[in-house]
Amino acid sequence: MGIVNIDEDLHDQLRRATTVSCRSINAQAAFWIRIGMLCEMNPTVSFNDLVTRELKTAGVSPRAPAPRSP
Repeated sequence: MGIVNIDEDLHDQLRRATTVSCRSINAQAAFWIRIGMLCEMNPTVSFNDLVTRELKTAGVSPRAPAPRSP
């Protein structure tokens, strides 16, 4: 484990993103780093497809959303 030095503006964006994603600052940074790495390694794969693939790899079975009532 190490320390990563990032720009204050990026850190502020990271901190703000944690309120939406319900992750700690470290977990949010790790998520962005992992997704960024996956995007570089798979430039033709969409973000949604990457996340779906990672969820399946982790054993999570995404279900189709339930139909909405009018």
